[in-house]
Amino acid sequence: MKRTQYLFLSIFSLSLVIFAVILQQVGYQNVNFLPCPLCVLQRIGYLGVAISCLLAAGIPILRKLFHGLAMLAAGYGVAVAGHHVWLLSHPAESCGIDPLELWINQLQVANKLPWLFKADGLCSAKLPAILGLQVPEWSLVWFAILLLVLLITFFKKSQA
Repeated sequence: MKRTQYLFLSIFSLSLVIFAVILQQVGYQNVNFLPCPLCVLQRIGYLGVAISCLLAAGIPILRKLFHGLAMLAAGYGVAVAGHHVWLLSHPAESCGIDPLELWINQLQVANKLPWLFKADGLCSAKLPAILGLQVPEWSLVWFAILLLVLLITFFKKSQA
């Protein structure tokens, strides 16, 4: 991939995190979308893609390594978002106070940046759909697209 393509993927991934924070802070249809533990883990996946792609764009000699790390972050995101989508269709599987929530909220990064990493919502909460899909469904779509793009371009001849 070219440097500009890595920068685009980095900015795109970061934009998805910014959109999630806007949904959390401002809301949509008079509902604030409080992030659940799986939402926070998905944000970490998007940040992993963003940082890896940024490093791939900036350090050409290690481009393949950072491309691989971006693929791992996107694959991780597919797994987390896929589980989240599954929970939406099986709401009885989610419990009220999730041990994962307690663990995430005790992390130093959650204490330093609570607006980005503090988990307050329920994983099985049905919030208003955006263009027909729930946020975890959109997240799964975007992670799958990112992973597909990264996988296809990983094996192409590298260009500066």
